[in-house]
Amino acid sequence: MLLRVIKSAFLFIITLFLLFVSACHKPKTESDIPRLTSNTTLRDITFKSAALGRETQYRVILPVHIPFGTVPAVYLLHGGDGNFRNWSNYSDVAVFAERDLILVMPDGDESYYTNAVARPYDRYEDYIVKDLIAEVESRFAAVDRSKRAIIGVSMGGFGAVKLALKHPELFAFVGGLSSALDVPSRPFSIKRIGQWRHYRSIFGPWNGSTQQANDPYILVGSADPARVPYMYMTCGDQEGLIAANRRFGTLLGKRHFAYELHVVPGGHNWTQWNQQLPKLFQNLRQHLKTPP
Repeated sequence: MLLRVIKSAFLFIITLFLLFVSACHKPKTESDIPRLTSNTTLRDITFKSAALGRETQYRVILPVHIPFGTVPAVYLLHGGDGNFRNWSNYSDVAVFAERDLILVMPDGDESYYTNAVARPYDRYEDYIVKDLIAEVESRFAAVDRSKRAIIGVSMGGFGAVKLALKHPELFAFVGGLSSALDVPSRPFSIKRIGQWRHYRSIFGPWNGSTQQANDPYILVGSADPARVPYMYMTCGDQEGLIAANRRFGTLLGKRHFAYELHVVPGGHNWTQWNQQLPKLFQNLRQHLKTPP
C-alpha cells in the first residue's frame, strides 16, 4: 500500500514538472509588422511542398511597379529560432527591392536547410532547390532565372553557403552574414546536449555520410571554384563564429574561390546585420550586373 502511494505521488510530481516545462516552452507570440516602403508590396503565399509533404508559407517583397523584362530573385534565409517573417520585420531589406528585385523569404524552421536524417518529411534542402524555386518562377513570370541570389543570417548563412556549394548552377551570388558554418562538425558538449541531439537528428551520426555531405569545410574541397557563385561573407567582431568563418575563408583562398570575408563591428544580431546590407546589396548588383 505504501509503495503504491509513493508511486502515485512520484507520477504526480513528474506530471507537474512536465506541465511546467511545457508552459515554459510555449511558442512566443510575434508581432508581424513588416518594414515596407511606399514603392514595395508584400505577399504571403501558401503552397504544397512535395519535399516536406505538407503546406508551407513563404513571403515575397517586390516592387510596386516591376520594370519591363525580367528581374533577379533574391532568396533570404532566416536564422535559428526564426521564421519567414524575420527579414521583413527586423531588417530594412525592402528598400533594395524598390526598383528591380524580388525578395523571397521561405520558412526553414530549425532545419539548417538540410534533408534531416531522423525526420523523413523535413527535407528542407529539396524544398528550397526543387519546390520553392519552381513555385516562385511559375508564379512570378518576371523572375530572371539566370540571376538568382541566396543570402542568409546565422543558420541561414550556413544554408546559403552550403546550397551554393552543392548546387552552384542554381545561383549567381551568395551572401552569408554570421554564417554558422561549423554546426555539422561541432563536437559533443554535455552543456549543450539538447543542441547536440538536434544537430544529430539533422546531420546523422558523427562523421557519417550525411554530416560529411553537408559540411561546408568538406564541400569546399570538392566543389569547382569556377562554377561556385561569388561569396560575400561578414562576421561581427564580438561573435563566437569568427574563428569558423576565418577558417572557411582560408580554405576558399587556398582553392582560389571568388569571395570576400569581412570582420565587422558588432555582435550576433539584426543591428549588426542591418549595417552590412547596403554593401552586400551593392556587391550583389555588381555581380548580377544590375543597375546601381
